[in-house]
Amino acid sequence: MIKPSILIKELRAEFLPGSVMPVLLGAAMAYARTGNFEALPFALTLAGVVFIHLGTNVANDYFDHLSGNDALNTQFVRPFTGGSRLIQDRLLSPRAVLTLSISLFAAAVAVGVALTFMRGPYILLLGAIGIASGFFYVAPPVNLASRGFGEFFIGLNFGVLTMAGSYFVQTRSVSVESIVTSLPLAILIAAVVFINEFQDMDADARAGKRTLVVRMGLSKASFAYGFIMLSAFLPVIAGVAAGLMPRTTLLALGALPFALKAIAVARKHYASPKELTPANALTIVCHTLTGVLLTVGYLIAR
Repeated sequence: MIKPSILIKELRAEFLPGSVMPVLLGAAMAYARTGNFEALPFALTLAGVVFIHLGTNVANDYFDHLSGNDALNTQFVRPFTGGSRLIQDRLLSPRAVLTLSISLFAAAVAVGVALTFMRGPYILLLGAIGIASGFFYVAPPVNLASRGFGEFFIGLNFGVLTMAGSYFVQTRSVSVESIVTSLPLAILIAAVVFINEFQDMDADARAGKRTLVVRMGLSKASFAYGFIMLSAFLPVIAGVAAGLMPRTTLLALGALPFALKAIAVARKHYASPKELTPANALTIVCHTLTGVLLTVGYLIAR
C-alpha cells in the first residue's frame, strides 16, 4: 500500500491544470453556444482526462527509470523536471510505479466506456489515442519523446483532442471553432514540455532520449521556445478577426506579459538550470491563465 504522501508526490498532480483547463474551456464554449450544461457527462470527461494525465506522469517515471535516464539526471529542478525521483530515492519500487500507471489507465478506460454508452464510440477513439500516446510517450519501442514527437502529441492530446472531446460530450458535435480555440492551450502545453526539457538535456542525450531540445541544442531551442510561446496567441487574434470566436476571448492576451517574461528568462539563462527555473514556472502560469481567460471570455459572451 502506497502512503498518501508518497502517492501525491508520484502522481505529480500539480501539473493537472494542463489537462483540466481544456476540459473547462470546451464545456464553457458549449454552454456559450447552446445554453446547455450537462453535469454528469462533464464530470466523467474530467475524470477520464485526469486519469490519463496521471497515468502518463507515472508511466514516464517508470520508463525513464528503465532507460537509466532519471538516474543520469543531476541537473533536474523540482518540481518541473527530472520526474518524481521516488524510484531513485528508493521510496517506491519500479513494479509499484508500473502497477499504479496501469491502474490509472484502467480507470480511464472504465470512465471511457461509461461515456461511450452516453455519447457513442467517438469517445473511445479519443481515449484510445490519449492512453496509447501517454503510455508510449517514453515507453519502447515507440518512445515518442525520443523521436522528437513528444511536444506534438502532448499538444494534440491535452489541447485539441481534450477540448474537442469536452465540447463534443456537451453538444454531440465538433466545430471549427472548437478546434481553433483549442490551439492556444495545445501550443502552450507543448511549450511547458519543451522548456522542461532544457534542464534534462544532458541526461536525455546520454540516455539516448533525443527530444527536440537535444536535437536542436540549448541556444537554438531557446529561440524556438520564444516562437512557440508567441505563436500561442495568434489563433485567438485570428479567430476573433475571422468571426469564429467572440471578441471577449481577447481577454486571453492578458497572459502575454507572462509569456514575454518567460521568453526573456529563457534567452538569458537557457544554459543555467537553476536560473532558468522562473521560465519553467512562468510557462505553466501562462498556460493556466490563458485557459482561465478564454473560459471567462466564453462565459461572459453568453
